[in-house]
Amino acid sequence: MPRLAGKTAIVTGGAKGIGRHYSQALAAEGARVMIADIADGRELAEEISGRYGANSVASSKFDVSDEKAVKNLVAQTIDRFGQIDVLVNNAALYSGLKPRNFNEWDTELWDRVMAINIRGPYLMVRHVAPHMMARRSGKIINIASGAAYKGVPRMLPYVTSKGAMLAFTRSLSRELGEYGIAVNSLSPGYILSDTGLENATHVEEERIPVRNSRAFKRDAYPEDLLGALLFLASSDSDFVTGQSIVVDGGSVNN
Repeated sequence: MPRLAGKTAIVTGGAKGIGRHYSQALAAEGARVMIADIADGRELAEEISGRYGANSVASSKFDVSDEKAVKNLVAQTIDRFGQIDVLVNNAALYSGLKPRNFNEWDTELWDRVMAINIRGPYLMVRHVAPHMMARRSGKIINIASGAAYKGVPRMLPYVTSKGAMLAFTRSLSRELGEYGIAVNSLSPGYILSDTGLENATHVEEERIPVRNSRAFKRDAYPEDLLGALLFLASSDSDFVTGQSIVVDGGSVNN
């Protein structure tokens, strides 16, 4: 039996990039998936429903930083699937950011990064967790980044937001543990996803140095993250909480 049969998962930012792979992997393991993204997820939903059935997936276009939109998303998910078992806080502003020095970041852009990358996950937890608490079970997976461990330069708002995600995970795990809810983070290294490759400047600056820093001297792809994601989403990780799994081929090794 698939590991996530009978479970329902929300994946924010689940229509494109790495999130698209998360949505596909969760569905392949039997989960009913709500694809939640500011991008249109209907094409991916049609693909998943064609493989696993019409009741295996739904999609909703929303802005993760908008609390009203988050409330509506949670209500839609409950109405469609009856429960929420897994929350993957994946939506983030990254691919559109061009590297620059610390004092060159516009404050409006800084605030937008924080609104999507850390306010968004908080709003999702605020409105999803009560449903998990009532059932005394659940898995919350916050997508952080190896960049927060390494202090990657010239991407200050992004790295700051992902450092906040690590602290958010640790603190939240303490509050939700008594309800049987596991809260962990998955910290990818530099991943060559379709959206990541759109940022040519960042690819040029990072790809070769990051690859050379790894114990495994190769590029990393979204598929490399799926084993860790499914571990954290399934009963395999029932006694794991407050942790971060770094998946970067050994670039972060301390």
